[in-house]
Amino acid sequence: MTKAFINSDLVEANGTSLKGFIMATYDQLVEIFGEPTYKGGDKTTAEWKLQFYDGTVATIYDWKMYDTPLGQYDWHIGGYDIQSVNLVHDAFNGLLTDEFLELMEEYNKG
Repeated sequence: MTKAFINSDLVEANGTSLKGFIMATYDQLVEIFGEPTYKGGDKTTAEWKLQFYDGTVATIYDWKMYDTPLGQYDWHIGGYDIQSVNLVHDAFNGLLTDEFLELMEEYNKG
């Protein structure tokens, strides 16, 4: 069974850049994507590094905040292209269901 995404520090995200935003709370992101892969730092206090079922890489992060935003915040979405934004929003909105992934798996088999 294909997983919708993995959240791992091992996801190669070097060279990604800002592609869009998602309005969410920290707790909503943790509920959907798991704990951040990175906490603390210079310009970001929390970051998720994600790789989706199709290979798309996305990062979700705050930017230049003194503390991790816990309430509603316009989180940054980084990636190599706009597909990163689309898939983060799809996952957030519950559209990457098991049924959807099974259909994609069957479709890709030919």
